[in-house]
Amino acid sequence: MRVIKDPAVRKSEILDAAEMLFITKGYNKTTIIDILNKIGIAKGTFYYYFKSKEEVMDAVIMRIVDADVAVAKEIAKRTDLSALDKFYQMLIAQRAKNRGSKDRLIEQFHQPDNAEMHQKSLVQSILHLSPIFTKVVEQGIRENVFKTDYPQMTMEFLFASSTFIFDEALFDWKPHEALQRIEAFVSIMENILGTKKGSFEPIYKMLTGQI
Repeated sequence: MRVIKDPAVRKSEILDAAEMLFITKGYNKTTIIDILNKIGIAKGTFYYYFKSKEEVMDAVIMRIVDADVAVAKEIAKRTDLSALDKFYQMLIAQRAKNRGSKDRLIEQFHQPDNAEMHQKSLVQSILHLSPIFTKVVEQGIRENVFKTDYPQMTMEFLFASSTFIFDEALFDWKPHEALQRIEAFVSIMENILGTKKGSFEPIYKMLTGQI
C-alpha cells in the first residue's frame, strides 16, 4: 500500500537520501535513480518536489547554509556581547559546524568531481553569511573598535578571499606556508576593519589550533 506522507517530510527524506549519496558516491556519480532506490519512491514523486539532481544539490547546500545562518543570527542579535566578541563567537560557530555527516559532505565539496557543488556552497555562504557579519561590523563602528566606509563589501572580500586561499582543494600548503597565510590574513582583517593590532589574537589562536 502506498504511504502518503506530509510534503515537508517527504521532501526532507529526499534531501537526506541525496545528501548521504553525495557523501558516499560523490555528486557526479549519484543519479536520480540512486535517490529513488534509496528511499523507495517513484520518479513522479521525485519530480513533484525537484526538477533535477542539480536542484536537489542546491537544496542540500541551502539547508546547510540556512543552519549556519540561523546560528550566526542568534549570536548577532545578542545584546550582552561586544562586536569583537560576536565576531569571534560567529567564527567559532562556523568552524564547529563541520561535524559528522556534514563534515563528510563538506569533504565531498573538496573533491575534484564535485567542483560545481563546492563553488555553489561557497557562493551561497558568502551571500547569506556576509550580511550578518556586516551587522556586527556596523555595531563595531558604533563602538569605535572598527573603522571602514564599506562594511558589507569588506566582509564580502574577506569571506571570498579566505574561502579561496584556505581551500585545501585548490592549495596544498605546507604547515609553515599555511601558518604564514593565517598570520597575514589576521593582519589584513585588522587593517581592513580599522581595528587595533592584536584585536583578532583569539581568532589567530583559533585558526592555528591553539584554542
